[in-house]
Amino acid sequence: MAYEKGIYKKYGIDLTILKGGPDSPPGEYLEKGKADFATIWLSTAIQKRSEGIKLVNIGQVVQRSAMMLVAKKARGINKPRDINGKKVGLWGEEYQIQPRAFFKKYNLKVKTIPQSFSVNLFLRDGVDVASATWYNEYHTIINSGIDPEELTTFFFYDYDLNFPEDGIYTLEKNFKKDPSLCCAFTRASIEGWLYAFDHPDEALEIVLKYMSSAKIPANKIHQKYMLGKMKDIIIPEDAGIPVGMLLKSDFLRVAEEMRVNGFIKEIPEFESFYGKCLTHAEK
Repeated sequence: MAYEKGIYKKYGIDLTILKGGPDSPPGEYLEKGKADFATIWLSTAIQKRSEGIKLVNIGQVVQRSAMMLVAKKARGINKPRDINGKKVGLWGEEYQIQPRAFFKKYNLKVKTIPQSFSVNLFLRDGVDVASATWYNEYHTIINSGIDPEELTTFFFYDYDLNFPEDGIYTLEKNFKKDPSLCCAFTRASIEGWLYAFDHPDEALEIVLKYMSSAKIPANKIHQKYMLGKMKDIIIPEDAGIPVGMLLKSDFLRVAEEMRVNGFIKEIPEFESFYGKCLTHAEK
């Protein structure tokens, strides 16, 4: 929306948006100089920073984790302890940090099954528990004909495992070279999100246009649901912080869980990791 509505141009930024996907890892694009800015999960960025890749967070877009586990009540799963001994579908390594921290917290021994970006295995009872995001896979499960009352949901946020996801990143050298440009990019991007939330019908039409050109199956109802849930996690009603700000407490929570679970050896320094383009004064 920021691109389509000329918001970047308003901030004096001329840019090209690169298509993402499994074959276009944003972290690698930054490292190799193929991109100046990228959207990366906080946990992934912390891991890369600990490995010596100097990523800088210049805007934490998502404030509340949308990651969750979903189970069918018919499988006898109603509480965390009911997952013990069950088959659980997990995505790739970077998406396993929260669920593994959840298993450790409740002393659960599970059989992990590789999960693709489809919920078909769960729908066919190939796994007892599936990984999902609130704005996407959960809605897909509901749309498949399963009533919400038939499901048990475990939102990691509710279990003191809030790992904020998408943030805007650049390399430290880019930030030091032109901090004003980096911060202008962050502000324009956030303004694009806010415009989308205020003009959902227009935003959906533009998203569907891009999906069509990329030959990606499009479902307007699903996209509308996703936009609504993205608003909930980008601007949580009870958050009380500016859109785009990274809280040190969130950073330390994620980093400590990653250290305890062996994903990183040492916690990066927050002051070097966070670019501070936004302050509490900007509400």
